[in-house]
Amino acid sequence: MDSCTCVQKAPDWRVLIVGGASGMGKTEVSRRLARLYGVPVVEIDDVVEALLAVTRPEHLPAVHYWRTHPEAARREPEFVVERQIEIARALVPAVEAVVANHVDTDTPVIVEGDYLLPGLAAARGPVRGVVVHEDSEARVVANYLAREPEEGPQHHRARVSVLYGRWLAEQAREAGVPVVAPRPWHDLSQRVDELTGAGDPRLDRCR
Repeated sequence: MDSCTCVQKAPDWRVLIVGGASGMGKTEVSRRLARLYGVPVVEIDDVVEALLAVTRPEHLPAVHYWRTHPEAARREPEFVVERQIEIARALVPAVEAVVANHVDTDTPVIVEGDYLLPGLAAARGPVRGVVVHEDSEARVVANYLAREPEEGPQHHRARVSVLYGRWLAEQAREAGVPVVAPRPWHDLSQRVDELTGAGDPRLDRCR
């Protein structure tokens, strides 16, 4: 993890939603912005784990799908993407509750993860959002290989990510939420900050 010595500033949003498919750079940009603003990060995967712990498959079949059908992750990419979309839609009420709580209590937070729908955010107001999308499968394969070298090249997973990312990017454009390419990596945090807030030149020195 990189170091950051920037002086914190107060965000002009209360919830910043950082969405996008797996392997796109969401986690790193979320952590960097969290350090800049001095706010916590809520990972949507933790929300999923909490729901899995307190519900049964018959209550939330879409959210439980990968546990009840683990073999399905190896099916054709288009099928996997359809299941991911179903899960994202099933999680909307839970994410809305988290967002509403932080807006109502005036406690800023960054929420990041694969299952965040762009429609939960707006161009302006207390809830902002961005979708990080890399459209090159070869680049996503390389990202996974750098992050998880023990798994070898993950071509199927990268294909799923790009297809799902394209769908999220389309949803974002329809909702008026910005879509940002992760490359070049060195200024991704600054570009996201500029698209979702006022921008801060200190991000150039926050590496």
